[in-house]
Amino acid sequence: MKINRLLTNLCTDNLATSKDFYTRLFAFKVDYDSDWFVHLISQGRELEIGIMLADHELIPAQFRGRPMGMYLTLVVDDVMAVFERAKLLKFEIVQDPELTFYGQRRLLLKDPAGVLVDVSSPEIS
Repeated sequence: MKINRLLTNLCTDNLATSKDFYTRLFAFKVDYDSDWFVHLISQGRELEIGIMLADHELIPAQFRGRPMGMYLTLVVDDVMAVFERAKLLKFEIVQDPELTFYGQRRLLLKDPAGVLVDVSSPEIS
């Protein structure tokens, strides 16, 4: 079996605020936009995120609600630039950037739907 694509779908109560978070902070582009689902792609089309209304009929009832047991990691060139932009845009910062034991600088954010977003970049020595 060959896997051809991995798409992370995030559930939200508000498509507009979630779309705003990922497009304004990480420069994702809107590839598809409807009243129940938004498909975002990175500038080079290598990465994609789906955002779906949490109460949509396609999501089984027992999986609706706040995310648990997962978090989203985005590796960027400059985590400090993302940190400054997140502050400017007044997005929720869970943890300021700090150097980890494994050699990356990591920032933790909370997206509008409650997803923990780990933004990391390699530490330049």
